[in-house]
Amino acid sequence: MRVVLTTWGSRGDVEPVAALAVAVRELGGEALVCAPPDEDFVDLLARVDVPLVPLGPTVRSVVDGPKPPTAEDAFRLAPQLVAARFETLGAAAEGSDVVLATGLMPAGARDVAEKLGIPYVFACFHLLGLPSRHHAPGARPGTPSPQDETDKRVLWEQDAQRVNALYGGALNSHREAIGLPPVDNVRDHVFTGRPWLAADPVLCPSDGRTELDIVQTGAWILPDDRPLPDGLTAFLDAGDPPVYVGFGSMASYAPRDVAKVAIEAIRAQGRRVLLARGWAGLAPIDGADDCFVVGEVNQQALFPRVAAVVHHGGAGTTTTAARAGAPQVVVPRIADQPHWAARVAELGIGAAHDGSAHQGSAVTFDSLTAVLTTALTPATRERARAVAGTIRADGATVAAKLLLDAAGR
Repeated sequence: MRVVLTTWGSRGDVEPVAALAVAVRELGGEALVCAPPDEDFVDLLARVDVPLVPLGPTVRSVVDGPKPPTAEDAFRLAPQLVAARFETLGAAAEGSDVVLATGLMPAGARDVAEKLGIPYVFACFHLLGLPSRHHAPGARPGTPSPQDETDKRVLWEQDAQRVNALYGGALNSHREAIGLPPVDNVRDHVFTGRPWLAADPVLCPSDGRTELDIVQTGAWILPDDRPLPDGLTAFLDAGDPPVYVGFGSMASYAPRDVAKVAIEAIRAQGRRVLLARGWAGLAPIDGADDCFVVGEVNQQALFPRVAAVVHHGGAGTTTTAARAGAPQVVVPRIADQPHWAARVAELGIGAAHDGSAHQGSAVTFDSLTAVLTTALTPATRERARAVAGTIRADGATVAAKLLLDAAGR
């Protein structure tokens, strides 16, 4: 069986797809990934020997500017990605048995599968964008909302109109070109009535959170057996566990001066600092030997050795830290990150920094110190270790079996 997996987005959108591709291969299938051609992603897929077909522009070319992307940028990007899916994905999917799509609104993927007459699956890594009468668009599922049920329905209808405005014209133009009728609700067309949720049920419970028929597989975790670099191992061995600070693929979204603020707040706690450079280019503020900088690294091996993980709240980093039993300080900026921050706090496995970039909040010495103090308590460490044992590691295998079944194995 040959499956095609496609995504467009940050590392958190690409690495789980790589994990699923590996799981498909281990079950005897053949997997191909269509994803953005960023160097990080090319290297990641090459490391696990998964074929990559470059799709669309690099993500860094879109997000790595002095300011976050604007609405005008979104209206330029949306039709570009739709075109790439019809053209690039359409060619790559020839002769395949199933298409699975995830990442930034993959309009065009279902349509390619429809034209080829093969099954299509939509997968997501959180519940945030799935229509529900329980929460408004953009609100964390399960959070009380001031709107009544009618108001929520109106807001979700407006959300569908927003998606149509971004993707509808391009999608229906390409559908017409290949002999398919137009769709009037792009969001629901892409999501289908039975989306897969690639998230751990402890970290992201789904029961009753949406009226869609959710298939929750568990998180798609890519096994990583790479050793830690010698210099990093020596730093870890030279003293007490440090506090890790990293913002992954956040570039222009990273909090201003976050490295400086974090280093000062962590030092005030009597702790050493481990900075992950990431797309934000975090760097030390002096030459003191209590601060070490890393690039791409095996977080699965690293996180069990740190005192806490300060991060942006991406699904992947949250899950990796939770599996490692490392207390977390989540500083959410965009999209689903406030959801993960709140869930970390609810579970007692860390603390959430209040606010996000679009709410104009700043990360200060005092604000970061407050959440660090909570995360570094023995009680939080004990709770994080207890929850670690409940996080499933088989989500990619579960999804691979379902995918091969859908392909008619």
